[in-house]
Amino acid sequence: MPDLEKFYNEIRAVSTTDFDVKRAAQTELEWWIVHRERAKYQEGDLAKALADAASALYNVPPEKFLEYGKFRAEAMKIRDREAEAGGVSDEDWQKIDELLHQSWRSLHTVVNMK
Repeated sequence: MPDLEKFYNEIRAVSTTDFDVKRAAQTELEWWIVHRERAKYQEGDLAKALADAASALYNVPPEKFLEYGKFRAEAMKIRDREAEAGGVSDEDWQKIDELLHQSWRSLHTVVNMK
């Protein structure tokens, strides 16, 4: 946690958006845990954890970021699944790229609507 808190303190120092550094660090760590230990979690938990992390940074309710989280989580799942199965194909990377672009567009839309 100390390294994550330092990282978010540095972001906070240059940000125009006020946010709780400890909460941002905790939610960042949480999505990493859910991602890495995904067998222990239910479908949708990673998307929710990603939404919670965005919420902590932008002070917008987490439910507004669920679409962002869903697209980003799906991209992660494809990468992980295919890597575990022997390799990520060019077609997989293209789908991952599309999902990440959808994710960032969704994040941008929510952040700019507040």
